[in-house]
Amino acid sequence: MRLRGYPIKNWYFMGIAVAMTIPAVLYRTMLHLPEPWMESIVFGVGIVGAAFLLAWAAEASQVEISAGLAIAVVALLTVLPEYAVDMTFAWKAGVDPALPAFLAGTGPEPSSLELPAANLTGGNRLLSGFGWPLVVLLFFWRRKEYVHLTKEIAPEVVVLGLAGLYSILIFARGEIALWDTGVLVILFFIYLWLISNAKHEHEGEMIGPPGVIAGLPKVKRRLLLSVLFIGAGAIVGIAAEPFAEGLVHTGEEFGIDRFILVQWLAPLASEAPEILVAAIFTLRGNPLFGMAALVSASVNQWTLLVASLPVAFSLGLGEAHSLPLNDRQQAEIFLTMTQIIFAVVLIAKLRIGWMGAGVLGLVFVTHLVFNSTEARYVYGIIFLVLTAGMLVIQPEHAAGLRDRVFDFRDAIKERAGIT
Repeated sequence: MRLRGYPIKNWYFMGIAVAMTIPAVLYRTMLHLPEPWMESIVFGVGIVGAAFLLAWAAEASQVEISAGLAIAVVALLTVLPEYAVDMTFAWKAGVDPALPAFLAGTGPEPSSLELPAANLTGGNRLLSGFGWPLVVLLFFWRRKEYVHLTKEIAPEVVVLGLAGLYSILIFARGEIALWDTGVLVILFFIYLWLISNAKHEHEGEMIGPPGVIAGLPKVKRRLLLSVLFIGAGAIVGIAAEPFAEGLVHTGEEFGIDRFILVQWLAPLASEAPEILVAAIFTLRGNPLFGMAALVSASVNQWTLLVASLPVAFSLGLGEAHSLPLNDRQQAEIFLTMTQIIFAVVLIAKLRIGWMGAGVLGLVFVTHLVFNSTEARYVYGIIFLVLTAGMLVIQPEHAAGLRDRVFDFRDAIKERAGIT
């Protein structure tokens, strides 16, 4: 990795991101917003600004930690806003006054119960259905080349695939149980353990604000990184609840289906910085880092984020309990699960072309138009058929999966010092 001097404009970019967070802090601590839609805008913009700061700080941290771990840190911290918003929805579902009657079978289902799964599934589908194809198609447009990954991405591929397959049980049971939390947390920490000394290469120069941060003297760099991590994380924490509340009340005020509003608007605010960072890397000729960061973010969300929801729900309820999923949420879980499985098979051979990425992106874009429960199952079945077709008609995909499993096994042996 190379570092060099950067023009003052990169400090301006950081200043803009900081400025985006200031109204959220002011209105959270001292002022009052009269309308829910204003809350959604002010706190949503604050979350976007904080997410950019987290992304830049995490990327710059590559000079402090291994490149493989840096990718995981980038992915984890840039989806922190998604965690905060989703856990807010789960906690609020737990404290809903109508919940005890529903759990006892004597009352209707509280509407708050559907919102955690809305944000969760929307964020995951946005990452793999829009973010991944964007990187591949941008690189093909710029270089007329396929995106080539390395076998070091095997932990991400295998763990995401296992999490996708495990979610079949969640879908079938119609709940996210606390033992699911245990399984998914174990998967996440196996992944984290494996990539903590991985050697993903960040080719070329570190660009933009991360390059400015990384180029500072060690003491100043570490001080600035600490301020960015703590400050931006705190802003995400204080903005998450009013942003979530604003979305719900905005939907009620304007007659918009709040499930759809929460499913797509909230993830757009929290995922946009990460997808933009990945796109910038791709346009600079380094799609490997951008793609690896997005895949790692998918791993984070479909393991640790899913695992956190029944915990937040139980804390709100005041007792240990599974997070129930109604018919609509089960359909959303089914579609997200099948999209993940398709995406994993697509990238397992470590070479992704415009056609495969185009199919993934096309199915994602068209499914936005059809929001019924039945349509979700239809699209999920389409993904399963496409996955089966890849494995049968193009044996290199099956061979790629087998090789990634072997790479995963070898990574475990190497990390554990087994010869």
